[in-house]
Amino acid sequence: MKKIVHVVPHSHWDREWYFTTSRSKVYLMHDVKKVLEQLEADNGYETFILDGQASLLDDYLKWRPQDRKRIEALVHEGKLIIGPWYTQTDQLVISGESIVRNLLYGMAICETIGSYMNIGYVPDSFGQAASMPQIYRGFGIEDTMFWRGVSDDEVKQTEFKWRGEDGSVVTAFQIPSGYYIGGAIPEKEEALAKFLYEEPFKTTWGRSSTNHVYFPNGFDQAPVRKNLPELVGKMNRLYQEDYELHFSTIEKYIQAVKKQQPELEEVTGELTNGKLMRIHKTIFSSRSDLKVLNTQVQNYLVNVMEPILTISMTLGFEYPVETVKEIWKLMFENAAHDSIGSCVSDTTNEDIYMRYKQARDIAINLVELTMREIATQINNAAAKEMTLTVFNPASQSRAGVIEAEVYLPQKEFAILDEKGQELPYTILERIDQTEYVLNQGNILNPTKEMYLPEKVYKAKIAFEASVIPSVGYTQLTIDLSGNTLQEIVEHNVNQIENEFYQLTIHSNGLFDILDKLSGTLYKEQGIIEENGDNGDSFNYSPPEQDLLVYATDFVPNIEVKESALLKSVKVSYQMKVPANLEERKRGQATALFPVSLNVTLKKGSQVIDFSLQADNRFVDSHRVCLLFNTGIQSKVSTADQQFGTLQRPVVYEKEMALWTQHKDQWNEMPIAIETCQSFVSLFDNQKGVSLMPKGVREYEVVGEKKDTIRLTIFRTYGFMGKENLFYRPGRASGETVVETPAAQCHKEMTFELSVYYFSGSFNQAEVANIAKQANTPVQVYQVAEFLNSRLNFTLGDEVKELPVSYSLFEMQGEMTLSVVKKAESQAGYIIRVYNGHMKEKLDEVIRFKHPVKIVKEVNLKEEMIRELQVHHQAVAFSGIGHAKFLTLYVE
Repeated sequence: MKKIVHVVPHSHWDREWYFTTSRSKVYLMHDVKKVLEQLEADNGYETFILDGQASLLDDYLKWRPQDRKRIEALVHEGKLIIGPWYTQTDQLVISGESIVRNLLYGMAICETIGSYMNIGYVPDSFGQAASMPQIYRGFGIEDTMFWRGVSDDEVKQTEFKWRGEDGSVVTAFQIPSGYYIGGAIPEKEEALAKFLYEEPFKTTWGRSSTNHVYFPNGFDQAPVRKNLPELVGKMNRLYQEDYELHFSTIEKYIQAVKKQQPELEEVTGELTNGKLMRIHKTIFSSRSDLKVLNTQVQNYLVNVMEPILTISMTLGFEYPVETVKEIWKLMFENAAHDSIGSCVSDTTNEDIYMRYKQARDIAINLVELTMREIATQINNAAAKEMTLTVFNPASQSRAGVIEAEVYLPQKEFAILDEKGQELPYTILERIDQTEYVLNQGNILNPTKEMYLPEKVYKAKIAFEASVIPSVGYTQLTIDLSGNTLQEIVEHNVNQIENEFYQLTIHSNGLFDILDKLSGTLYKEQGIIEENGDNGDSFNYSPPEQDLLVYATDFVPNIEVKESALLKSVKVSYQMKVPANLEERKRGQATALFPVSLNVTLKKGSQVIDFSLQADNRFVDSHRVCLLFNTGIQSKVSTADQQFGTLQRPVVYEKEMALWTQHKDQWNEMPIAIETCQSFVSLFDNQKGVSLMPKGVREYEVVGEKKDTIRLTIFRTYGFMGKENLFYRPGRASGETVVETPAAQCHKEMTFELSVYYFSGSFNQAEVANIAKQANTPVQVYQVAEFLNSRLNFTLGDEVKELPVSYSLFEMQGEMTLSVVKKAESQAGYIIRVYNGHMKEKLDEVIRFKHPVKIVKEVNLKEEMIRELQVHHQAVAFSGIGHAKFLTLYVE
């Protein structure tokens, strides 16, 4: 049967790679202008796809607003195909809320111009996340087209059904040889006559489920091929027996395939097979310093900023909609696959860092101002010289030890809660800043009487809070005449404990951790492992001749500090490691590598907090990991994805067997180095261990019994691209001539994580919710009039009408809160929750602490699905399946 070839003109536009965004935007102006001219001419050139990302329209129209009407006309005519994304996002490292907002904003921008392509088009993302079918369905998208992640060992045809972790199904259309396969059409007739009979078309089109085949004409940053109509005409003459070529679009191609109703196979879960194309699985730790920023800022926006802004909105303050959009757009630019992968030049990574810095700084200051507005308008009869307003963005009320940075006039005072109950505190750090704080002037009303201390100390304190309302706040007062100080002192002991754990510190710096609830003793926890990295910006690669160095090879310095509220151990090593790969090959270790591990137990805390500091100024091309031996042999690891939890094999046995037999057919070894969103666990029916990384989120399960979680802390390298890596043979993925000295990370760095040792089953231990709390820190705002100058910017007095404590709502089941934020185009707010348990249906009750008029279930575009019944200021829903999310609109 003659094949119908759908010729789809496009350009895959990397906004940055080995070049910067500034450079690509200049060329974007030139190339898009040429596209508009081509589509407006009467020359047979019918359509052009603008890479599925609306950010290109934002960029173009910012510099050429005069072309908006032309673009609107071409979109209306169906010639210029736009959307649905804002940027071509990565799917594995990026959070679920970032992915959702990326599509939401992308579609909204497209709708101001015309219609958008309703296809999950991701031509170059490094793998496909298992949450994507549910996300696509939530936006009314039934089909996806992608390149990377599925091999011909898994599915015979290039069209198939894809079932996500939650059970949602979309139809997938794979471009197995890449989005650029039709870009290089030869001009000479002799070569043109052979073109479609050769690879990759010979193999690729042989796997098609119908006689309709996809021919993408374009490649990276490609200008429009002006003579494409002429070339298509020539090919129709040359191939008239076998092929019939037509100008088309992705949507028309998909409709044509579906019309023939082929019987399609099904694949399930996340798609990260690297046989036919590279996935770059260890890109999760490239430029670890930037990965830390991504983790921190993503968590802050969703877990802190948006809930606090929503609390503020329900109290009558304005929600800064456009400011929030600007923050998210900065994050979307960094979420693009090359940018978040950090597989770019050093110059480009400087731009990425600046966007993280801008997003972080705007968000932090927005939250600071919002908390200040609320705190200064609370009507608190007990307030004296100073107050601390404690904000809880989490969906359940909380108590426990909180750390905060405050300014103190003296060492001894009392902290009192709303009921006047005394709350103990410990001073962790203190520095005199009297002159800096008190000599700033800029007082709005100099005649006003106010408390002015003689001394001011900037301090880091830990205090024990009583109940802090869910999605709300409570205000504490400071009584300078009282004293609830609990001193922290150094002790020469080898054991610390709280209600849940007992830690024993060995002379080599390792920890034995007793989980008191299960009675399980976990020995030699927190091993620091250092080895070489012969990789590049895309992939970690162990050197052919490596030298593993362990911190336990060195004698540590051990410091133990204790107070009634928290206890900590600092283990410091002066390690000696190879200075570079050449030295490592010779078995030498001459470079100083100071590293310390801080472990903190807080009163009443179910998690243990770890912080690793490394002075990496003297070492090149290496990797540092932390190892936790769980003693739990497992064939799978359990980690969270964007929404919910999934399990992965610790060894891809089938794929590794195929790799061993046919290495020449594979682009990348099927290694089991994985990523998570907030936790990875090993467990059995009685106990388990969960690591909750707050920086780099890359792990591997290792050991003879596959019972040890090895968490990547950081890795460094010196080139954008290298050839013939251990896990990735053959050509380089990036430019081999581009050196990346900044990727050696010659600086001091800090990486944080929490560890949760639990008894009972994984679901009983509420791992997803414990991880959510670990990534949702309580926020504290101090009100003291002597700070109201340049330090905090000057504000005027406000009427005090707000209550001392406030709560928006509380979740009373076991679902996990994903986000609470203002609705995009309505007056109310959005709550999104998901099932973080493994293979278990959950019920949930959300109890509102303020009157609500309406609660609706909505889709991801925030359009109504159904109205929910509100009984006694609560809504209930039941039977929410594994990894399912649910979105509510509340007004």
